[in-house]
Amino acid sequence: MASALFLCLLASSLLLQCSSGARQLTEAADDQLQTLTYHKGALLTGRISVNFIWYGKFTASQRAIIADFVASLSSPQGEPSVATWWKTTEKYYAKSKARFPTLTLGEQILDESCSLGKSLTDAQIAKLASRGAQSNAVNVVLTAEDVAVEGFCMSRCGAHGSSARSRSGRFAYIWVGNSASQCPGQCAWPFHQPTYGPQTAPLGPPNGDVGVDGMVINLASMMAGAVTNPFGDGYYQGPKEAPLETATACTGVYGKGAYPGYPGNLRVDTTTGASYNANGAHGRRYLVPALFDPATSSCSTLV
Repeated sequence: MASALFLCLLASSLLLQCSSGARQLTEAADDQLQTLTYHKGALLTGRISVNFIWYGKFTASQRAIIADFVASLSSPQGEPSVATWWKTTEKYYAKSKARFPTLTLGEQILDESCSLGKSLTDAQIAKLASRGAQSNAVNVVLTAEDVAVEGFCMSRCGAHGSSARSRSGRFAYIWVGNSASQCPGQCAWPFHQPTYGPQTAPLGPPNGDVGVDGMVINLASMMAGAVTNPFGDGYYQGPKEAPLETATACTGVYGKGAYPGYPGNLRVDTTTGASYNANGAHGRRYLVPALFDPATSSCSTLV
């Protein structure tokens, strides 16, 4: 069994036909899974806008780190790149014969005053997500480090789900929280010393922000889940309420040689000492999780 470090990352569901994405690590996940089963549901296709709902106070620099990550999905950089990492999700579309979507940065909505308070339920996360586009969209709710969310740190670091069908359409949504002051040893690992398990030294965050670089990891995992299982009936394995998806099937794996408590062999910036495995837009570097590759039935890493 995996270290208790990862118990915080067990799958948990949101409301409105949610497919949750808390990261869960099991030993040799790719040995336990032959494939992720396609449940014949609709996938995202066409031009999809990724809209941000910033809940609480984020600096302009923090917003740029996350926005640049999403831009990196379709902006090839020097290898290894975020864009190459993202291509693994395209393999699922090839299997289903659906057209792979084109993701574009959409609007950014700021709610610095925390209009719904600083302790949010799943229903309130869904309400915030509805502030974005109502169709052809992935609406991303990002909560600041002083905002508590139902299940945050106790059972999950982020989640994704979808709205109900309506005349205006249907959208997928994601929630990710900044764990810098609430549980960095759980939701920002490996950039913070783990709360449980082997007390390994933390890695240097590639953008110099433990909380936001941790958010990128969780956002990357949720983006992969939202694209391959947007409405709860796409690609996953296990129970629908707590599915293993393309990223959560490989939780804790970032480079070759990874095992519980050790993220694997990564690249290190010789100037800053920061660890990373992917190059992104505007010269940024990121740490992205391994994805379960349907072509090889294994967890695929960039380095």
